[in-house]
Amino acid sequence: MDSAGRPRVGILRLLPVAGRGIIAGIVAANLVAGALPVAFVVATSVVIGRVPAAVAGGLGSTAWDSLVLAFVLAALAFLASQALAPALVALNAALRRRVDGHLRDQVLELTATTTSIAPLEDATVLDELAETARQFDSDWHTPGQAAGGMLALVARYSSLVAFCTLLSVASSWWAGPVILAATMLFRYGNRGGLRKYSRVWRAVMPASRSYDYLRELAMGDVAAKETRVFGINDWLASRYTDTHWKVFGPVAATRRRIYFYPYLGYTAVGTLVAAAVVIDTARAAAAGAISLTALALALQATTAAIALGGYYPEADTGSQFGMRAVEALGKLRERIEEYADAERASARPARTDVDVTALPSSTLHLKDLSFRYPGTEHVVLDGLELEIPAGRSTAVVGVNGAGKTTLVKLLTRLYEPTGGAVLADGVNVADLDATDWRRQVSVIFQDFVRFELSAADNIALGAVHAPRDEAAIWDAARRAGIAEVFEDLPAGLDTPLARAYAGGIDLSGGQWQRVAIARSLYAVAHGARILVLDEPTSALDVRAEVAFFDRFVELTRGVTSLLISHRFSSVRRADHIVVIESGKVVEQGSHAELMATPGHYARLFTLQAERFAQGLDAEGDTLAEFEDPDALVELAEVTE
Repeated sequence: MDSAGRPRVGILRLLPVAGRGIIAGIVAANLVAGALPVAFVVATSVVIGRVPAAVAGGLGSTAWDSLVLAFVLAALAFLASQALAPALVALNAALRRRVDGHLRDQVLELTATTTSIAPLEDATVLDELAETARQFDSDWHTPGQAAGGMLALVARYSSLVAFCTLLSVASSWWAGPVILAATMLFRYGNRGGLRKYSRVWRAVMPASRSYDYLRELAMGDVAAKETRVFGINDWLASRYTDTHWKVFGPVAATRRRIYFYPYLGYTAVGTLVAAAVVIDTARAAAAGAISLTALALALQATTAAIALGGYYPEADTGSQFGMRAVEALGKLRERIEEYADAERASARPARTDVDVTALPSSTLHLKDLSFRYPGTEHVVLDGLELEIPAGRSTAVVGVNGAGKTTLVKLLTRLYEPTGGAVLADGVNVADLDATDWRRQVSVIFQDFVRFELSAADNIALGAVHAPRDEAAIWDAARRAGIAEVFEDLPAGLDTPLARAYAGGIDLSGGQWQRVAIARSLYAVAHGARILVLDEPTSALDVRAEVAFFDRFVELTRGVTSLLISHRFSSVRRADHIVVIESGKVVEQGSHAELMATPGHYARLFTLQAERFAQGLDAEGDTLAEFEDPDALVELAEVTE
């Protein structure tokens, strides 16, 4: 797109977003802003030229009155320029808010464009997204500021042309064009160097993302406990410093190479040209070829014109980096559209003859399912075949890396399979509207999000498409066993779940899990028919996990539930147990059936139970009577 390769074009195309009134106002204000300095220079030159005659004529003379009039006009031009500045700031602020708001909406829309999450796991997309978001987050050097900077060129270049024209009139005819050329060369040296310098940041963006991450670790509350307990503050500071130089070392070196030294060269050329014009003008004045007014006008016009080629930190830096953000946004759009185009190419029209809210009523069939992540050749799922009965609990177990979480991503269409299909009552879910299908599925992910919102909001997020139901929120909280935590608090379920907010509280890991369960139960109350539990208890011991799974199975009785775990002993009460290894189903059946047949499940179940027994032995328990692995798990529940 043009905005990716030609950011100035992208900025110009954004201007209509601000509205005709604001754009017209800014252009008009900039034209006036460009004319006022010229009027001031002309008026002050007249003042200087009329001083000798006014002094000779004395107070009350025509020459004195003429001098006073010129002085008043110069003062009015100066005052008008000062008064116009706040109006321009206000207009530019309105422009920036509208343009940046429009682009923020675009970024949010772009990140949600694709059905899958593949773009958000693409390093190239993340680099472009970081470069775009950084400008917005800082609210400085934004595309809106770049738009204002481009319109400010109206004032700058109209003044430049006027000053050069006045110079040719007041001095030699060639002086104006020469100063114009020198100023533009000076301008190129400043803005051209800044443009090249800004591009260096793209090369260091991966290191810059690491730099931002380390800063958040050092300064945020996410890792505050670990950094202090493990005493890694010094290590973190050292790593932060090393990464800092990986980012800013190349930036500083490149800045010296392509910006500083050329800048000195262009400055020297501009200075020499201006000096030549000034010397020629002074000689002409000394010879009586031009008047004192013309001399003052020529000198002021030369100085003002050369100054217009200089570097303006706020306008130039903000404009250049704002354009770079637009360029990054253009490339981000191109990359995400590649993913979207690939999805559209493989997608079929969404079926409208199917009542999605009734699915699944009989079975959920994972048919010959295969998958590998984009950009890799590693096969995660390899022809997996599995039928999940509707209304019953199915457990999927397997060692880490067996493909269990990938299965959840395919079931929820966060990725599309590279082979096979997910069928609900025989209907390929790829033929359904993704949003409609996802409303049928509620997932407690292994790394479920702990939203820094109120408890009620955390629960209601399970079904944001439905009207908020306060009674259902409390019911889900009670069923999940978390309501009592909030009942005695002043704000109840409106209590923020973060101490960073007034009246907020922190929850334990187990309490957060109950909030996540409540979120899923709220989703069920609003139509979800499939519940997936993707190892949210992987950090818990076997006792706590057994209790957790048992409660989940009981709460979701009658719902199609999928329990995923790498612990075989925790899911034995599921109606159906499936063992996955190397992306394939290797065993399935009830707990009793799988234990009766020597295989992966029986072997790993026994192994994990023995490890649990060893842990109890270490605590001094007597376990001679517990030789059956099932008895060990029963002991875990009794001692819970």
